[in-house]
Amino acid sequence: MQIDNNQLLRFTTAGSVDDGKSTLIGRLLYDSKAIFEDQLEDIALTSKRKGYDGVDLALFTDGLRDEREQGITIDVAYRYFTTPKRKFIIADTPGHIQYTRNMVTGASTANVAIILIDARKGVIEQTKRHAFIASLLQIPHIIVCINKMDLIDYSEEIYNQIIVQFEEFSSKLYAKDIRFIPISALDGDNVVKRSKNIDWYHSAPLLNTLENLHISSDINKIDARFPVQTVLRPQREGFIDYRGYAGRLASGILRPGDHVTVMPSGFTSTIKSIDTMDESLTEAFAPMSMTITLNDDIDVGRGDMIVKTANQPRATQEFDTMLCWLNNENAKPRTKYTILHTSNEQKAMIKSIMYKIDINTYSREEENKELSMNDIARVKIRTTRPLMIDEYRDNRTTGSFILIDDLTHETVAAGMIL
Repeated sequence: MQIDNNQLLRFTTAGSVDDGKSTLIGRLLYDSKAIFEDQLEDIALTSKRKGYDGVDLALFTDGLRDEREQGITIDVAYRYFTTPKRKFIIADTPGHIQYTRNMVTGASTANVAIILIDARKGVIEQTKRHAFIASLLQIPHIIVCINKMDLIDYSEEIYNQIIVQFEEFSSKLYAKDIRFIPISALDGDNVVKRSKNIDWYHSAPLLNTLENLHISSDINKIDARFPVQTVLRPQREGFIDYRGYAGRLASGILRPGDHVTVMPSGFTSTIKSIDTMDESLTEAFAPMSMTITLNDDIDVGRGDMIVKTANQPRATQEFDTMLCWLNNENAKPRTKYTILHTSNEQKAMIKSIMYKIDINTYSREEENKELSMNDIARVKIRTTRPLMIDEYRDNRTTGSFILIDDLTHETVAAGMIL
């Protein structure tokens, strides 16, 4: 399968503390030659001071001073690298339960979740929690890297036992594509290059898998959703009467001539042109940024959504959502927050909390309904004006939102619409 060289793949890593997430990312960057010489020299000196014989690869991502001192990742560390086949953005997220919100943040836009398992420990509670969050966030692809194979003498039997353990509980999750790779991040086995020590494993190593993973079908191509970000009126020669609606196509495909409806007003028109900085397009598809002009002069502004008349989202002021609470202060039902959904910003409140989820056991907590940091709960949201929404499983852009505290302007929650 041919891969677009400009295609961007976002992936997140998750695992228990000391499972080797940062080392794995360091190995990917190191072996794919994505590290500058001065960075390498700096890390080599730090490794020497810490008493390592070689380079401590984990230091490539553990950029915060506290992380370097403790040897753990306590924030989301983003890294970018590229290969001849594809571009990548990595989100290295923490393993501790108290940093659930960091994993939700780092994984919310990911195409792939890499879940690390220590081959000596097998599937543990944190493994299940990370897999549950990946499933909750509808990440299309999960790659389970069974790490530290060198410490179990590259045992195929133990590797197969861990796969059985993982599949026993993952059958309850919403996950389309789960793959397993035996690796040693420290020694580089099956990370960038195929391992001679694991000759019984015949599939591709991790980087080759990431380079050739088909992600084009991950984007919803059916439901055309165009949230308007701004209205363009150039008012200069050649564009005196130009009135364009700029934004990024969240999903679907649009073409000139398509019959469209502007929501929430309900006015209809047809697309006159789809323009970019360089040219006018005969077809636009998600996630392209562009400007749309219409054949009718109707009132369209920021926060409106242009959709195909025959395929419209739900316009509603009340909906259920899975909410991850991100703030130190507990949630206050019936308190007004600012909700940001695509380009639409308005007031909202948490009308009711139905239940919290114990992310270790997947069970519902219906007695204790107080939402504190890192809690995930099913709640009912009420907004002052209608939002144009889809279910999160169908559209991760129009099915998600954030809540902002009006006093502190802090982002307090992230939601996935049900």
